[in-house]
Amino acid sequence: MIRVVVTGSTGAVGRETCVGLAKAGYEVIGLDRRSSNPPAIGIDLRTVDLAVTDLRAQLEGVDVVVHLAAGVTAGDSGSDLGRDRLVVVERLLAAASTSGVKHLVFRSSALVYGAWPDNPVPLTEDAPVRPCPDFAFAVHRARMEELATAWANESADRTLTVLRNAVTVAEERPGGLATVVGAAASIRSDEGEPLGQFLHSDDLASAAVCAVQSRYHGPLNVAPDGWIGVEVMAELGGPGPRLRLPGPLAALVTRVLWKLGLSPAPPGFFPYSVHPWVVANDRIRGLGWEPTHSNEEAYVAGHEPGLLDRMDAQDRQQISLTVAGVLVLTMGWLLVRLAKRPRESGRAPYDAKDGP
Repeated sequence: MIRVVVTGSTGAVGRETCVGLAKAGYEVIGLDRRSSNPPAIGIDLRTVDLAVTDLRAQLEGVDVVVHLAAGVTAGDSGSDLGRDRLVVVERLLAAASTSGVKHLVFRSSALVYGAWPDNPVPLTEDAPVRPCPDFAFAVHRARMEELATAWANESADRTLTVLRNAVTVAEERPGGLATVVGAAASIRSDEGEPLGQFLHSDDLASAAVCAVQSRYHGPLNVAPDGWIGVEVMAELGGPGPRLRLPGPLAALVTRVLWKLGLSPAPPGFFPYSVHPWVVANDRIRGLGWEPTHSNEEAYVAGHEPGLLDRMDAQDRQQISLTVAGVLVLTMGWLLVRLAKRPRESGRAPYDAKDGP
């Protein structure tokens, strides 16, 4: 029996991946820092920390590794962020080499393609990997792909499947990236109309199982058929304040809201809210995979009802107008402060010798 290790096995995707592999006849070992009851008979769940555990012992006799454990999250920022998490990937790849693992299934993200004005719609797996440099999450995923590719190239008998999935959501739990996308959509730039793709966690899990079964070598985009526009996202997402601003002002508002802790969307995500980065799923469909949820269904499934959803239409409208007004006033105040700054900075510096 083929033995498969799944990292991140207690998450929504990891649990369903373990179940799917067990049903397909594989011997499944789940690794995660969090403890959990086995989701099905025949699954060996182990509570381990990939950063400190002897991974060679965990991978002994293992044929396939499905790496789903999280690294840098969508709300993280900073150019040096994630180095320690890349070390975890390096440890896992080194252990896989020593243990004789032949197939690695690696979860990346469609964001590694970057959001650029010249992106085709949709992007195929042949598109270059060029993440927006200020968005740490995408840069981190691209670097992880490089490490995994180097591992695969060390031996001709190794297979690497890279899953470049769309924004993934679970039932009533949108996840970090979906939350960032939703927050970014509330401040729209007039430079473009973003398109969205939303993947249900169950469909990403079935894609991981498909990758193990097919032993496909190369990248696979994972997304439902088609995509949805920002107006549909706004309608499905429920009530909330939304502003449409000139590009530079929209970028400024995004930075200010992030610094004030009023938005989970880091400034580096801004290009992804303007330019297209939706992907085609023809290649993985050719392997027999089919999505069970549309973009709309996944988006709604991941929408956790909030306070505004429980209000009547009049109250929601009043709150939305009030919040939008506060944002406009705040931005006006900030612009005035920025306009005054050059004059203030032109004053002669204070010298203690001059006295008070």
